[in-house]
Amino acid sequence: MTQKRTGGKIFIVTGMSGAGKSQALKCFEDFGFYCVDNLPIGLIPEFSEFIKKQKHFRFVALGIDMREGRFFKGFASSLEALSSLGLNYKVIFLDSTDGALLQRFSETRHRHPLGKNVAAAIKEERKILYELKGRANKVIDTSKLTLGELKEILSGMLELKRSKEMKLSIISFGYKYGLPLDADLVMDVRFLPNPNYIASLKKKTGLDAAVCDYVRRRPAFRNFLKQYLAQINFLLPYYIKEGKSYLTIAIGCTGGRHRSVFIAEQVARSLSKSGFSVSKYHRDIRK
Repeated sequence: MTQKRTGGKIFIVTGMSGAGKSQALKCFEDFGFYCVDNLPIGLIPEFSEFIKKQKHFRFVALGIDMREGRFFKGFASSLEALSSLGLNYKVIFLDSTDGALLQRFSETRHRHPLGKNVAAAIKEERKILYELKGRANKVIDTSKLTLGELKEILSGMLELKRSKEMKLSIISFGYKYGLPLDADLVMDVRFLPNPNYIASLKKKTGLDAAVCDYVRRRPAFRNFLKQYLAQINFLLPYYIKEGKSYLTIAIGCTGGRHRSVFIAEQVARSLSKSGFSVSKYHRDIRK
């Protein structure tokens, strides 16, 4: 017999050491969640039984560390326990670039939990958490996020519309600053002429009317946008069918200020009109 799902929400927050788990839990606390940090994996089934019986524990966030590979099997079993109790849960994996993690450990002078040279520890931890990352419902790249931006992303996840069963995040970025780590789909729009080489447009962005008009008038623009939107709309039902609740679409140009910003705005507007819950983030627009 299939367990009936409860109306509450449980978010399991894990990921790389130094990627912002504690900050994420603070955000959940601000949203009114009951938060538990560093809950031993073996206690998740018992804790699940407890919250199942407490009506006021409808919104819970658990901070879990996964630093030893032998814990993964226990973690998977704990997720099965949540499912068997009919509890709704999502796993959030916080990631960051090696460079950002190294800088954070250097600035805070904290010892890495694995107790090794920080660079070597990060490399080993990635191997340990590889399988867990693949099972996460949402991977968030915190490399360049402020606490406010992280809170905005988490807030958007809580507003997930069941009618569409998916939260879409549209990110514009510059290839010169690297790919967003949490991107599910990536589109390169560097084939469009670059407004950066037009003196009057160089200091503007893809949010300015002059840049929008410039890109919109390019011969390839209209057909590209039509076909790209058709491709996204073709893929979304398959992602939903596979149970994916969050999808990040990244659109990149050279510097992330002009073309990618404009295209991202167009994609976000179209998907919003289709009834999806959409958030936008222009990562490199001010660089």
